[in-house]
Parts: sequence; structure tokens; C-alpha cells
Amino acid sequence: MVGTASLTATWSNWAGNQRGSATTILRPGSPTDVAEAVLDAAATGGRIRVTGSGHSFTAVALADDRRMELSELDTQVSVDVAHRLVTVPAGMTLHTLNGLLARHGLALPNLGDIDAQTVAGAISTGTHGTGAGYGCLSTFVEAITLVTGTGEVLRCSADENPDVLAAARVSLGALGVLVEVTLRCVDAFVLHAHERPAEMADVLGDLPALVGSHDHVEFYWFPYTARVQVKTNDRVPANDRPLPRWRGWLDDDFLSNTVFAGACRLGRAVPALAPGISAVSARALTERRYTGRSDRVFCTPRRVRFMEMEYGLPREALPEALTALRRIVDGLPFKVLFPVEVRFTAADDIWLSHGYGRDNAYIAVHQYVGMPYEPYFRAFEEVAAGLGGRPHWGKMHYRDAASLADAYPRFADFQAVRDRLDPNRVFTNPHLTHVLGA
Repeated sequence: MVGTASLTATWSNWAGNQRGSATTILRPGSPTDVAEAVLDAAATGGRIRVTGSGHSFTAVALADDRRMELSELDTQVSVDVAHRLVTVPAGMTLHTLNGLLARHGLALPNLGDIDAQTVAGAISTGTHGTGAGYGCLSTFVEAITLVTGTGEVLRCSADENPDVLAAARVSLGALGVLVEVTLRCVDAFVLHAHERPAEMADVLGDLPALVGSHDHVEFYWFPYTARVQVKTNDRVPANDRPLPRWRGWLDDDFLSNTVFAGACRLGRAVPALAPGISAVSARALTERRYTGRSDRVFCTPRRVRFMEMEYGLPREALPEALTALRRIVDGLPFKVLFPVEVRFTAADDIWLSHGYGRDNAYIAVHQYVGMPYEPYFRAFEEVAAGLGGRPHWGKMHYRDAASLADAYPRFADFQAVRDRLDPNRVFTNPHLTHVLGA
């Protein structure tokens, strides 16, 4: 049976910028329950939005009618170690999935920097990590089961409904409710992490060699400085240099969260101090090397709240975009308190993936919660869009369906699948109408 509640508490996302109250909360226990809820909504002209962990900054998960939560959805967990395939409920978090895989000697090939998202939420918005040879997390999806807007329980793979798979691996939840996901994994592996300060000019001058010679590369630029923090992760055979517990606490908990939060609060109270705070932050994170289980190296705690916009750009456009971004930051009437993150991904063939058909460089701009951000984000978006950029579906942006249709060669094909699977637009909300059209 479908668990429901008619008196709903206000829902908000992690950043606190999206809030709303649904008329009903749905907590299905099985795919059949999901189908029944969808049929009921379709028959009464209702709408359903599925909410996961709330880690999207946009209103993609905001429900103005019925909110569906998948935490009680019970589907079978299947681990095929020999073929490195795992099938899990779509509402499982990446953190839980990583633990499950580790117990079976497996791992996801790549991850982003947090693991709080649900599997469905992560793949539906094109969540990605970094690594020139790796696409977004959706590229690891081998098969999905979803409930369409007509109540059909549809299995999709390379052999069954392949067009739906191509669309649904990044779908913003617009095609149906994902209830089960099969992921292709790899044998568990250890990463050697190397973090070091550097000059931005040196990093950009040697960028092709840097990106090409490591499994995973990212760097952070500290506004008002010429300095960056570079992080490379590479596969190694043994976990022979684990990070001491005290050093992990000092760097990842105390400095990167507790002290940084205090610095941001100070910068928000006295904006003139922001350039100095950024300069101190750039020098506070010193060089370190360590090894660890892959997911524990990829993912780190994020407790300082912020707003974020991220754009995927053709990789060759990165230097021009960063040059323009530095001018934008220097010309703002307010200060920026967060570093800018740069990552890299490989091309893929998923219709609404930011990496469709091209290798990407990603630039993520952030602002501390409570600080002005819209002029900053809009100015960067103008630059990024002019360079062929595609906004991350789970991060702030101001694009509409007309401009996004030009950015995605298969946008019309996606719409055709949407028309077929959800003809009555059960799975929509105002945000989806804005970015995908009515």
C-alpha cells in the first residue's frame, strides 16, 4: 500500500533556498504502490514530484501538489560480483551504496565530492566527479526500472527500450519515477591523493599535461588571489599511506568546515575583509599526500552552507572563461567568500547530459549563504552561455527551455519521449515547465 500523509510539513532543500508544502506526502512501499499513486494523480489532474536528499539548488524537486519520498520503497538489492553489476532501490543514498559495494569488493568508477544524494537524484541531474576519462555518474547506469505517467512499470536497458534509457539516465524526473537502478561497477580500488597549492598561471599553462597524466584532477581558485589548490587522485595498488585520523580531522573537519565557516561569517559581517580572508585560506591548506578507499577519498564532508552555479564548458574554453570570471569577481559591488571549483569530464551519449558529445571542463561558482549572489551568477552565466556552456541541472541557473534547446542536440528527442511517457505531465512543476517547456 502507498503510505500517505495529508498534513505536510514545509520541505526545504539542503541550501535552504527552496521551500514548499505539498498537499500530500506519498511513501510507496513497492513499484506497484508507485504505479497506483501515479494512476490516481493522472485521473484527478494531479502532479507528483519525487524528493531525494534535497541537494539540488534549483526547484527541480519542489512539489506544489503531491510529494513522493522513496525511503520506504522496497526493491531487491542484487549484487553480481562476477559481472560487476549491482541493482539497488533508486532511493538508496550514495553513502549507503558505497558501503554496500565495499562489502562485496566493488566500487563506482568515479564519484563527486559528496555522497548524501540518492541514486535517483544523482543520476537524474547529471551529477559528476572529475577525471578526463570519466563521464557523469549516469554513464555507469546499465538499466533502470521506472513508472511512467500512464502507470506502466517500464524496464529499460540497451536491449529493452534503449531510447528511453538514453533519455532517462539524465531526465530531471520528467519521464517517470525511478524505482530501481542497475549500475556497472569496478573492482574496489585505492586512491593516492595529492593536494598542493600552486599559481593559477602555472596550472593553466600546463593544463593538458596535468589533466592527461592523472586519473582525476580538480583545482580551486581563491578569489582576489592568483593562487589555486590542486588535487589529483590516482589509482594505486595498496593503501600504504593512510591519512592519520588527527590530520583528517584537522584538514577536512576543523579547517575546511569549522574554521572556514567562521571565516565566512566574518566576511559576511565585514565584507571588506573578504580579500584578506581568501588570501589566508589559499595559504592555510598546505600540501598533503595520502591513500584511502576510493569513495572515502572522493567524498568529503560539506557542512558550510552555500549557493552554487556550475557550468559545463568545452574544455578548450576554460582559460577564456576563467579570465572573464576574474574580471567579474573584481567588478562586483559585493565580495565573494567561496573558492571557485574546476573539474573535468569525458564526453558521453546521454541526451540531456552536460557532457553530451564533448569533453567538458566544469566551473562551479559559490557564494556563502546569506550573501548576495544573483548578479555574480548571472554575469558568469552570460559568459558561460556565450562559450557554449550547459548549466548543471541541479545547480542554480537562469536558462529557459528555448535557450536550452539550442544547447542540447537531442533536446527534441527527449521531448518526444516525454510526450510518450508522460502525456498528462504528471511529473512536472513550474521549474520543469520553465526549463523543459510545457
